[in-house]
Order: sequence, then C-alpha cells, then structure tokens
Amino acid sequence: MISIREQAYGLDVALYNEFTLADFKLFEDALTKRLAERDKPDVLLDLADLKDFTLDMALEELRFVREHEADFGRVAIVVTDIWIKLAAHIAGLLSKTRCQYFDTVEEAQAWLENPVAA
Repeated sequence: MISIREQAYGLDVALYNEFTLADFKLFEDALTKRLAERDKPDVLLDLADLKDFTLDMALEELRFVREHEADFGRVAIVVTDIWIKLAAHIAGLLSKTRCQYFDTVEEAQAWLENPVAA
C-alpha cells in the first residue's frame, strides 16, 4: 500500500506492507506530475512500515530511477529494517540519486525543508 502527499519541497511517500508494481505506478505518476510543476523535487520515502516488495516493482523502479536520475533533488529515506535499508542503499548505488537515511519522518522532513547550501 502507498500514501502520497505533495509538499512544498516535493513529495512525501509512505509505503506499508508490500510495495507492488501497481503501487509503483502510482508513485511514478505522482513523481512525473511533480516534475512538471517544479524543478528537481525532493522526495521523502517512509519505508518504516514496509515489509516486502515485489520483483517486478524493483525492476521497474530501477528502470525509472536510471531514466530520471538527474531529474530529482534530494531523497530522504526513513527505514528501520536492515534488509529494506540494504535494498534501498543498493538501488541508490545504481543511480546518482542523493539519498540520506533517517530514523524518523520528522528528521527527514526537517532535512528536506532546509535549503541546500550552494
């Protein structure tokens, strides 16, 4: 299951239980829409309640990220499960996305709400 909220900096996305291809399509549509509205939106990914993901979703995610890796700003990832964190880290290594990992949503939001020093 997925929850997506627009924010001034970009998007807040929370994933629950299993992240499926259908969920990713919703995520992809929201990101594409946000790209049309602002330059290099930042994204908060809350994976704290994510338990699993499907292989077809992972493959689609890699395709999308590699295709759009220069289109997004910072990515704040909230994750507690070591295996989900490892999967997120590996996906980040395969792209040029600037990811930062956090223990809480509040810390992630604070990081995204502060402008990046030039």
